[in-house]
Amino acid sequence: MSQGYEATGAAAEHPLDTPDTTISVRDTFGIDADMDVPAFSQGSEHVPAIDPTYRFDRDTTLAILAGFAHNRRVMIQGYHGTGKSTHIEQVAARLNWPCVRVNLDSHISRIDLIGKDAIVLRDGKQVTEFREGILPWALKRPVAMVFDEYDAGRPDVMFVIQRVLEVDGKLTLLDQNKVIHPHSHFRLFATSNTVGLGDTTGLYHGTQQINQAQMDRWSVVATLNYLSVEDETNIIAAKVPDFDTPEGRSKIEAMVALANLTRHGFVAGDISTVMSPRTVITLAENTKIFGDMSYAFRVTFLNRCDEVERPILAEYYQRCFGEELPEEAINVMVR
Repeated sequence: MSQGYEATGAAAEHPLDTPDTTISVRDTFGIDADMDVPAFSQGSEHVPAIDPTYRFDRDTTLAILAGFAHNRRVMIQGYHGTGKSTHIEQVAARLNWPCVRVNLDSHISRIDLIGKDAIVLRDGKQVTEFREGILPWALKRPVAMVFDEYDAGRPDVMFVIQRVLEVDGKLTLLDQNKVIHPHSHFRLFATSNTVGLGDTTGLYHGTQQINQAQMDRWSVVATLNYLSVEDETNIIAAKVPDFDTPEGRSKIEAMVALANLTRHGFVAGDISTVMSPRTVITLAENTKIFGDMSYAFRVTFLNRCDEVERPILAEYYQRCFGEELPEEAINVMVR
């Protein structure tokens, strides 16, 4: 990872070093707030593409905008599939602000973030030089860095991040005897499924408790969970335009109702898997592909659920769509 960003560093520079314009939150995001946010008039290769169908959650959007406008460290917490990372990207897209996402899975190490010595050819000779990682690269630029799956990060990685969580957080490269001061428009965000207290539900294996001294350094923590039926229906209709008809919308409403039953069932402890908004969109797409709602539901969601819980999910399906799932799809153990 570090070599990739080092190699493209020159081409990745933003044409502007600081924001040169402002945008109205009311006009751009449709949020009733008298707030202007700094923005760039030009984009660069690291500015996300705008999704014109994206719908912004008011509270989450205001939290993210505070991060950009006032250099707040913002964490977005919530269930999977609710669009936490996408929310940050789509705000950045409308600000023309470069945005880089790093998934803190178990393969991301301290070396990936900080950098390492590498052997390179110079004038036909092999020499050793330091190749900076993604964190020093981003710190020196007007870049919004997003740490995805923040609560799954390795302890050694988390302590590296803790150094830069202060607003004026400097990064010391011990191997280089160098201190990197953050760019005045470097911004830091994170997304997590838990709120730093560990996984109490059993849904997010691999997450862990976060040092509370580190959690204290996140100055804004927003929660983004599932949308209202109307909003979720509108999003799916926008994502899968073939369903944006009166008949299609009634099917989407049934899909969303089914998803909500799985969410309530999960909270009640009846099932261990939930349908996220992403799953509902996939269900709509697969229904378009196969032309069969029952089959699409089975391959989209049912087949990855615990066999013991499938009769409950079949009941949810029957309540929402008024038809039974095939017996062989439910009683897998019998086959």
